[in-house]
Amino acid sequence: MTGIELGELPPPCAPQLLALLKQAEPATIGHFHDRGFLHGRVKAMAAVTRTVGTAVTVRCEGSDGSILHHALGQLRAGDFLLVDRAGDETIACMGGASVLAGRLRGVAGVVVDGCVTDIEELRALGVPVWARGLSARTTRAGGQSGSFCLPMDCAGVRVHPGDAVLADENGVLVMAPDEAWALADKAIGLQQAEQQTLARLHAGESYPHVLGTQLDVREVAA
Repeated sequence: MTGIELGELPPPCAPQLLALLKQAEPATIGHFHDRGFLHGRVKAMAAVTRTVGTAVTVRCEGSDGSILHHALGQLRAGDFLLVDRAGDETIACMGGASVLAGRLRGVAGVVVDGCVTDIEELRALGVPVWARGLSARTTRAGGQSGSFCLPMDCAGVRVHPGDAVLADENGVLVMAPDEAWALADKAIGLQQAEQQTLARLHAGESYPHVLGTQLDVREVAA
């Protein structure tokens, strides 16, 4: 008996939700919402455009990468692969061939809470990839441990299969689908209102005056 646990693929997020989310900036949601933002140590490995998708979760431990092979054979178009490396920051679990396999199945993006490799190939493939860093040491096929499509922790956030993922060069945000609608709507409204703020700044108004955040500076008697 191995330590491998296999769950079922989640229902995809509604296409209407993903289309709405793609109009929202993660940093705009960060103005009023605090949960679901992956730790800043996870960074885009190349220039990426804003990306959305349905979370597919993997826990990949140490040098045993077989669970990722399984995941790459299950991915659907629009899935967003998130990988918990169980604390490992020295061994790359994905590189050129594995990301190509994901691209050919239509993966929306990949997040690895750990290392990846083959950075030139990743840039050429064009799949948005976020990771903690790079390593020349890689996983092997062990088939002894890991989990697929079960709740796991990724860069400080509890991620469930089927969560909605919104990511860009600034970071990655994971949301339950039922809360993502309201978050996206509010962010889009703020982004539209910000156009007035930018126009006033271009017209010469000061930033605190535009935002109404002037400090009440009072002289204190000596």
